Amino acid sequence: MPEGDTVYRSAKALNGVLEGAVITRCDIRVPAFATVDLTGETVENVVSVGKHLLHRIGDVSIHSHLKMEGSWHIYRPGTAWQRPAFQARAILETSEWVTVGFSLGIVEVVPRSAEDDVVGYLGPDILSPQWNADVALAHLAADPERPIGLALLDQRVIAGLGNVYRNELCFLRGVLPTRPVGEVPDLPALVTLAHRLIGANRDRVTRVTTGDTRPGKMLWVNSREGKPCLRCGTRIRRSSLGETPLTQRDTYFCPRCQS
Repeated sequence: MPEGDTVYRSAKALNGVLEGAVITRCDIRVPAFATVDLTGETVENVVSVGKHLLHRIGDVSIHSHLKMEGSWHIYRPGTAWQRPAFQARAILETSEWVTVGFSLGIVEVVPRSAEDDVVGYLGPDILSPQWNADVALAHLAADPERPIGLALLDQRVIAGLGNVYRNELCFLRGVLPTRPVGEVPDLPALVTLAHRLIGANRDRVTRVTTGDTRPGKMLWVNSREGKPCLRCGTRIRRSSLGETPLTQRDTYFCPRCQS
């Protein structure tokens, strides 16, 4: 599933071509909103909120979420699409650009005044200019018995963090994802590191948490099962963590560097 930095870059790119432009074609291929036609309306902006996207057009917002397979593409008119047309869930055109949302997990149109109905439950957006570390810390500390690996993935706690950052943050702070929040030393330092780490990657296509951009050296533990820890040489292990079978996600950790 794309993480907050990926969605941030998508919103930035979309906003760059749509902000202030007039919609010349609107095709939303979701039955509940198939009759919505925003042709002639002006795009105010496109913003990310955690892992969610909001196209603010006229009096409404198009709310989308990429889920596991989704992506937004930008094309010049007449350019061939890079994904099959049957995967398109939303098409917004202007006189100069065609933007297509493929395989989107969520597409809905809501009044601008009702944006909180779709994103209001989220915790502080870690990539927002209004990021509030104190609120994030309070949310994180609210359930001291919860495994830190689950708390970091909960979008109601911090919006924008995903599995890669969860695994990398736990390694960098020397804690196993299964350790209870209340036993994690210096939670404020963890929150500060999370903000700094994702902020450093928000404009990068290739995510780097080690500071080393060489292939195989960019991440400390994520997706490195069986490979030597870049710090101590111990083999990285993989497990899974989730509150239900549907929410299980892979965890990667070094059994020596983390406890």
